[in-house]
Amino acid sequence: MRVPVSLLLAAGLSFSASALAHEYVLEDLLLVHPFATPAPPGVPHAAAYVDIRVEGETPAVLVGARTPASESVELHDMQMEEGVMQMRRVERIEVPAGITQTMRPGGGYHLMLMDLKAPLRLGERFPMTLEFAERGEVEVEVWVQSAEAGREAADGHY
Repeated sequence: MRVPVSLLLAAGLSFSASALAHEYVLEDLLLVHPFATPAPPGVPHAAAYVDIRVEGETPAVLVGARTPASESVELHDMQMEEGVMQMRRVERIEVPAGITQTMRPGGGYHLMLMDLKAPLRLGERFPMTLEFAERGEVEVEVWVQSAEAGREAADGHY
């Protein structure tokens, strides 16, 4: 049976962004669409993002992360202070019960990949292990995407 190309294109366009999102579960945590944006040429660092939701009644605390894609991973928060965007390292990211902690490019929490071992290229994927106090570790697959594509896929999951 031959299917017209126009029908295949229409079917492909009908998939929502949520079909492109991926998720992981650790106990009562839901981790949605881990993604990283490529760094500009010559910049040895990049940022990664993931939504974390606590489905249970006990808050979660993200205390660390690691990946073979970089020498280290730091937890960061970016906030506007007196008209200037300030980024600072934090020791932990707390996620209250029943709340989704969203991470997106442009501000707020993110995972900073320090001293990349190779540039991140669009379309690549790499593993990352997230460490939670009281809950242990979970390995996720991080997709390298543009900020817009990553944001749309994560938002489309909901």
